[in-house]
Amino acid sequence: MPPSTRREFLKNTGRIAAGTALATISLQPVHAAEDNTIRLALIGCGGRGCGAAADAFSSPNGPVRLIAMADLFENRLATAYQALSEKYPNQLDVPQERRFVGFDAWRRAIDCLSAGDVAMLCGYSAWRPQQLEYAVEKGVNVFMEKSFAPDVPGLRRVIKAGEAAEKKNLKIASGLMCRHAASRQELIKRIHDGQLGEVLLIRGYRMQPVAALPKRPPQENELAWQIRHFTDFLWVSGGWFAEMNIHQIDEFCWIKDAYPVSAHGVGGRAANSPDCGQTLDSIAVEWTFADGAKATHVIRWLANCFDDCTTFVHGTKCAAQFPGSAHPGPVSLHKDQRMVNDNIAWRAKRDEFSAWQAEWNVLLDAIRNNKPHNEAKRAALSNLTDLMGRAAVHSGKIVTWEEAMASNFQFCPNIDQLTAESPPPVRANEQGCYPAPVPGKWTEL
Repeated sequence: MPPSTRREFLKNTGRIAAGTALATISLQPVHAAEDNTIRLALIGCGGRGCGAAADAFSSPNGPVRLIAMADLFENRLATAYQALSEKYPNQLDVPQERRFVGFDAWRRAIDCLSAGDVAMLCGYSAWRPQQLEYAVEKGVNVFMEKSFAPDVPGLRRVIKAGEAAEKKNLKIASGLMCRHAASRQELIKRIHDGQLGEVLLIRGYRMQPVAALPKRPPQENELAWQIRHFTDFLWVSGGWFAEMNIHQIDEFCWIKDAYPVSAHGVGGRAANSPDCGQTLDSIAVEWTFADGAKATHVIRWLANCFDDCTTFVHGTKCAAQFPGSAHPGPVSLHKDQRMVNDNIAWRAKRDEFSAWQAEWNVLLDAIRNNKPHNEAKRAALSNLTDLMGRAAVHSGKIVTWEEAMASNFQFCPNIDQLTAESPPPVRANEQGCYPAPVPGKWTEL
């Protein structure tokens, strides 16, 4: 599916209507088919989940068939089912009895799978560790979208589940699709071969308008409101920074072939911000690697400002550029430090497949041909780099890799037991605003 078509498809299938109720449905599993079709269970039916399904359907390494769907919200599942069944009628076999809604829906969907099938974990990262553990226990392969946990204890669970999957020869793909873009792989090879010289500085920018969270309408269920607006709540997703910037942060680690030893940063909100959520609208992070090289990330989510989504790499010989706007775009190596069009030394060819499509091609090929494929640990460690930077900004302190890795802090310690009747993990104040980080006072490690 071309990137423009995919983006439109995500947009049209990712909507959640106001006032959606949480519910559960109890149903029976389905038995495995006796052909070479790889069966999928889609858990999380928003834009990412539907986009992932579309990429799986479009892979040359099929056939695949979607046989179960699960979501916390009934209307979101219904919207996704309608959109997918209209566009891919021959690749869906999801009767009503295999459409699951509620907090236990993911478990029922995974129970429909057999060895060789794929659990697609595309919902909220708060539940990603538990769902990954269960899928590995059941002996099925996994595709898991980013991000992978909102706090460090969850990431340690992801790493441990990945180790268990390795012993069972299960395949685990992560949603860090840029690793599978052929053009980016070629530029990384050139960087690692020394064409830039020693990498001294990596600069990443992600600046785009993001809507502020309004005050919750009184008729809205509090827990459902927080989950539905997942990027605005740290306990559900890790926040905007953890969700949106992990791709570039993973790229920083890929460029250096290492993880940073420390991070510090600053952040805040516009003075007139109407945002009731927990995330900041302006952030700058600096990571330091063991050799002294730096990676910086500048984020601004405000309208009517300069927008950018690019990664620049500076070496002792010259510089390179990774585009980030929707991820496709020119990947280039420059003659010196001036990254302008008339100074290009090499530019990658256009990718045959989008990065989203490529990651599914690799996963399905690994399943069919029994190739090693387990991205759990790498994904978790890139996510840890992400959370290091977030914690440094929110706390106002320098955070080391060792401190981050050892953290036992959890935003929602009872996440595995949460139900529709559970009290929400955070509460709004009298003005309808939820607790936001205050550097010097805030703790999340």
